[in-house]
Amino acid sequence: MTARIATALALALLLIAASGCYQIKPLPPGATLAPPSPFDGADPGELRVIAGVRLRWCPAGTFVMGSPPGEPERRPGEDQVEVMISKGFWAGEREVTQREWQRVVGPPPEPPFVAGEGDAFPMYRINFAEAEDFAARLTALARTSGELPDDWEFRLPTEAQWEYLARAGTTGPSHLGTQWSSAQANFLGTPYGAAPVGPALDQTVQVASYAPNPWGLFDTCGNVNEWCRDWVHERLPGGVDPDLHDVLGEPNRDGTYPKARRGGCFADPGWACRVAFRQRFEPERRHEHIGMRVVAVRP
Repeated sequence: MTARIATALALALLLIAASGCYQIKPLPPGATLAPPSPFDGADPGELRVIAGVRLRWCPAGTFVMGSPPGEPERRPGEDQVEVMISKGFWAGEREVTQREWQRVVGPPPEPPFVAGEGDAFPMYRINFAEAEDFAARLTALARTSGELPDDWEFRLPTEAQWEYLARAGTTGPSHLGTQWSSAQANFLGTPYGAAPVGPALDQTVQVASYAPNPWGLFDTCGNVNEWCRDWVHERLPGGVDPDLHDVLGEPNRDGTYPKARRGGCFADPGWACRVAFRQRFEPERRHEHIGMRVVAVRP
């Protein structure tokens, strides 16, 4: 964790504690970072290409996940928790594209593309199992080529990893700041904050059409929602490397259980692209608004 991020985190915790009316769930005593790996990157945002996929380095560190009580358009389930990412990881610079899907898996599971089509458009209409299968196939390709060590693998990010990579060291509602328009990201046009109204494209755009976040990651705000590996829980877990892939949360009214998706999409208003906003989606479902981003991790 850089000195700047650590200072901002410490100040935030002190201010909240001083208020006496709201507390951030802290890390457990004695939490420590894992030993580094030779496969780690050196600096935040460092670029590496593995199996043809552009990745950016996300260093180990600590951050506050969720949103503060005064954040405009805040929703339930966003109470802040302190999280330690004990091992750095490589995050897909871009949402998985239709070209990458064709190269790794083959034809799309449910054609035709109705919300944007082309090699550089994001892959969408994939369910959770299909997204995990893509990550597993990419792992096999990268290991066979010698580009990925045996103790690393491609996965979907946890909710904590997703928010960490999307924040990229920032602490506001988005890396875009406290206001943004659809001239800065692909969403439905209704701006967040005092930004002017922008275009409503009502479909996906080619990945990396807008400026990246500070770690070089594109489309963490809008375009398509991105699958996360966690089951949705009412409260954020916090702690060290929280991973709820195998821990069911609260069911829907019909008894089904949802997985998490993050980031907002072309069909959402600007507030739904806040980095702390959490959405639910049943894992067997597909839709035009949901795609994926991979991370390479050391389990």
